[in-house]
Amino acid sequence: MLVPRKETPDLSLPLIGGDRFTLSEDASERGTVVCFYRGLHCPVCATYLRELERLTPEFAKRGVKTVAVSSDGVERAEAMAEKIKAETLRFAYDLPLTEARDWGLFISTSRGKTSIGIEEPALFSEPGLFLINPDRTLYYMSVQTMPFVRPHFSELLAAVDFAIEKNYPARGEYTGAV
Repeated sequence: MLVPRKETPDLSLPLIGGDRFTLSEDASERGTVVCFYRGLHCPVCATYLRELERLTPEFAKRGVKTVAVSSDGVERAEAMAEKIKAETLRFAYDLPLTEARDWGLFISTSRGKTSIGIEEPALFSEPGLFLINPDRTLYYMSVQTMPFVRPHFSELLAAVDFAIEKNYPARGEYTGAV
């Protein structure tokens, strides 16, 4: 189980365009937003990632980098980046589902073609949104079992502003007896 203020698993995945995303080497001033998405087959993901693409420059102004991650292969990841007209949002791909589980993500099985006519992979992870501190400790997370009702990136951006202004610590760190 991931716990706030504790180190998260590392991620080291290829990025479209030929570079590599390695969380432990991301070198951001205030952290990294890691947005795990279901894949090209998900129309809700495309809408969601468009919003992250739009706000990525705002996160960058606050010293926070962004990356979208899926278990899709390079072709599908490139198609998603093209679909949302990505210019600033990085796309990592080939997430092993064993690593998705390490992050607490739920795994789903294929139901065939989606409403937009794209075949779901046999297995894929459901969405998760994480804000990871530069020292790779968990600041914020939201993990879902469904593609619907996701956290708003504008609210996360406002939370980053609040946390910076108030030096607000990550919460939910207590793991003792209750």
